[in-house]
Amino acid sequence: MFKPKLLAAGALVAILAAPAFATDLAVTPAGYGQWLQFNVSDFDARSGGLEWIDFNNSNTPGFGTPLSFTFTIDTGFTGKLTVVDGAFAGDTFKVTNFGTLLGHTSPVPVTDYASAADTGYDFDAALANASFSRGVFSLGAGNYRIGGLLDQSVTAGATPLNATVGALSLTVSAVPEPSTYALMLAGLGMLVTFIRRSRG
Repeated sequence: MFKPKLLAAGALVAILAAPAFATDLAVTPAGYGQWLQFNVSDFDARSGGLEWIDFNNSNTPGFGTPLSFTFTIDTGFTGKLTVVDGAFAGDTFKVTNFGTLLGHTSPVPVTDYASAADTGYDFDAALANASFSRGVFSLGAGNYRIGGLLDQSVTAGATPLNATVGALSLTVSAVPEPSTYALMLAGLGMLVTFIRRSRG
């Protein structure tokens, strides 16, 4: 005898027992200055949502799970995080750090994919093209877990496509020591004095 309630309960237990994955990609100094790709697809995301997802290999356990980029900026250093839309122009993103909003990429007009500028996976070309949304964030010393969400999508007709690619790049540089500023100012002062004397 078929028991629909028992079958429904079994399906619910199976769903709840499925492992919940998230993919964290550690950004090391070797990856500084390189484009690190993320994807968005409400069809492929396990949640059905618009978060950045792991899209590398459909056979891996992390496929379709939320994707975050983790890194640490040491004391005495600052970071510059650049996030850019790729493929078709017209998408924008919310950028998060440990789930808290860090900021938004720049606003761009909503575009139909049939007429949108297309740079494919060339993120340098997308960054150079004003049709593509981008955001640049200054980061101080600390630990970071950067993720994001699609905020505005390219359309297919009047329907949001809700599928795109983007990338981020992190550069880290040393904060100049106060003595460096003092030496620079002293040198400029000497230069100005020398120029004034040579004119007089």
